[in-house]
Amino acid sequence: MTTLSKISVINNTGSLVLLCGRSSNLNNYGLSKAELDFVKEEINVREKKYVLINQLNRYVIVQTIAVQKEKYKTLEILRKAASSIHTIVAEAKLQTITVVDVDSKPLETLAFTEGLAMSNYQFLKYKKERQKEAYTLKSIGVYSKAINAKGLEQLQIIMDAVRITRDLVNEPANFLTATQLSKEFQKMGKEAGFNVEVFNKAKINSLKMGGLLAVNLGSIDPPTFTIMEYKPARPKNKQPVVLVGKGVVYDTGGLSLKPTPNSMDMMKCDMAGGATVAASIYAIAKAKLPVHVIALVPATDNRPGENAYVPGDIITMYNGLTVEMLNADAEGRMILADALAYAKKYNPQLVLNFATLTGAAVAAIGMSGLVTMGTADEPTKNKLKQSGFNTFERLAEMPFWDDYDDMIKSDIADMKNIGGPYGGAITAGKFLARYADYPMMHFDIAGPAFLTAKDGYRPKGGTGVGVRLLFDYFRNNF
Repeated sequence: MTTLSKISVINNTGSLVLLCGRSSNLNNYGLSKAELDFVKEEINVREKKYVLINQLNRYVIVQTIAVQKEKYKTLEILRKAASSIHTIVAEAKLQTITVVDVDSKPLETLAFTEGLAMSNYQFLKYKKERQKEAYTLKSIGVYSKAINAKGLEQLQIIMDAVRITRDLVNEPANFLTATQLSKEFQKMGKEAGFNVEVFNKAKINSLKMGGLLAVNLGSIDPPTFTIMEYKPARPKNKQPVVLVGKGVVYDTGGLSLKPTPNSMDMMKCDMAGGATVAASIYAIAKAKLPVHVIALVPATDNRPGENAYVPGDIITMYNGLTVEMLNADAEGRMILADALAYAKKYNPQLVLNFATLTGAAVAAIGMSGLVTMGTADEPTKNKLKQSGFNTFERLAEMPFWDDYDDMIKSDIADMKNIGGPYGGAITAGKFLARYADYPMMHFDIAGPAFLTAKDGYRPKGGTGVGVRLLFDYFRNNF
């Protein structure tokens, strides 16, 4: 865990990152004339983005700000630059470093600090020699006259929430069962101060959540349905915003078995949507944002054992609609449909659904953003898109035309759980929309939720995508 703290005094013994422009005054940071001349030569003549000064007892890294036309691009360049600087920090085995906001640019300084903190993440729980492999960086100080304590405290909360999400996604299925996932949510609720209620299999049976129960038929482990709620004393929204997250703790594809290489071998990540919404309500509660939020996570594994449901089965869902199941690997929408129908009881202002739902989303835009679609009004969509730019978790909105409804029509049930060979991410969203008679946006995070190689400050494995996006949206719009 990386600790962030506001620094009021800079000394000449601690390692620094000087965040500045090409012509900034760097006279007050313990650099000699020769070192200052060297920095100017490297930056202005050789056009280096950063310059490293090794003073034996400390490092001083001068990092320039590459200003872009769009502010969000400048901030993302700084996050990625921080990832490069983290490589230096890790190799030097530094325990602390201070980021200095030389020119009073708070957004840029926070973005760089964010990138540095996110780059310091590791999942070493199951490593025997984890102490040897662990990064030494424990704390990041921030010296800035333009950043107040609240801003840094909120960044710390966001970083903690991202770390929790990454940890959950990286946990293997032989630890993180649906029951264990609900226990992790309960721990988060106690720590952050929000209510958590967990429905067991008997309760789920009594509610007739047919989608969740059908997917669970192939497993020896029971399903869970977790309800998390944060309601401050005076929320700014009269109706709650409901977050729904897919909690498939492991997905074999069921009887529509997945191939192992580059598919099933990564399917412990199929609960990333559930982790995202839980960590988001954790961050919202910890930061005491004035918003009433509820998060719902249906959870199970999807296996081909026991009395697994088979293609051709007709499933009666929580809201009474029937589904012709034609592909057991389209299980996420089955459990999410029950959760979305259940969300109606809260009379929500808006529902935001997060899921690693389709390979079609990855095929459409790769790992570069989140596929989104839904029925919310344009102002809401634009606010969500702006938060996507602010956090560089960009949203690619897909069309939601009525034509796509025809692709999930069934001859013998109210609908089928797959469409045709094209538009798979959209037909999945259309399936979900049948269970949501309120404003809803669906986010397919199948691409960026789990990476097979490090990408800047995004590590290999679970990335925690969606948490920063949601926090930014709630912080700036309520």
